[in-house]
Amino acid sequence: MRYEAPDSVEGAVALLSAATGEVRVLAGGTDLLVQMRADVVDPELIVDIKKIAETRAVSEEKGGWRIGAAVTGAELKEHARLKKAWPGVVEAANLIGSTQVQGRATLGGNLCNGSPAADSVPALIAAGAVATLAGPQGRRDLPVEDVMLGPRKLALRKGEIVVSFLLPPRAPRSSDAYLRFIPRTEMDIAVVGCGISVTLDERGVCTAARVSLGAVAPTVLLVKDAADALIGHTLDADTLAKLDAAARAACKPINDKRGTIEYRTKVAGVLARRVAAIAFDRAMGKSQGKTH
Repeated sequence: MRYEAPDSVEGAVALLSAATGEVRVLAGGTDLLVQMRADVVDPELIVDIKKIAETRAVSEEKGGWRIGAAVTGAELKEHARLKKAWPGVVEAANLIGSTQVQGRATLGGNLCNGSPAADSVPALIAAGAVATLAGPQGRRDLPVEDVMLGPRKLALRKGEIVVSFLLPPRAPRSSDAYLRFIPRTEMDIAVVGCGISVTLDERGVCTAARVSLGAVAPTVLLVKDAADALIGHTLDADTLAKLDAAARAACKPINDKRGTIEYRTKVAGVLARRVAAIAFDRAMGKSQGKTH
């Protein structure tokens, strides 16, 4: 096995483009190293991107936020202004594994592991995040919901890496939240995950929304019908019922040891209700508490 740690995006792309065998990108390593120890993957080349300054930075850009693909969950948690603007994204990143794992785990790695149960991905999709990719043909931007094509399958071309994520500017009275349901109290894989971002007017009526569900289909879902159930309404009982129904209707889960199809579908509706309530409260300045 060959290990390389380039200090530029161009260097990483060149290494990946020239490789002929199995290659893997190392951001935090919390998935990759486990898979290697379990003989799930046996890469001939590992390209560590942590020495690339661009992948390790958090900065304000065009009124929004750019987060490097190799920034850790622990670092995001300590970024007060980002946490205020996008609390759901930061919370989701801090549900990836234990406290020790959060010191290594990254948004880029969580997305590129290709799991529909990834915690940070529904929050990024709900946020309208765009991934910036770099490859032999240059750079391109791809909405996060379009990166994952299926379990362990990504839209990245040969030689491409995820460099960073761009979160859009926040309108007044906007916020987000993320919740997951797991069988155990900590460090488990989500049975269902739900991220919701909303913008409200001064009366509490939703003017914009994005709803995303994880672990209920082969990819993390952007659920337009669930967002449409919120837009134009306050969060009353009728709106919650319509949101619940839309979330359930979008589900295409499997039966496994963590939950049945019926159970996952029901939990998706319940989580959507709870996450919407938190996001609405935050948008109106009523709560900034944790969702987990």
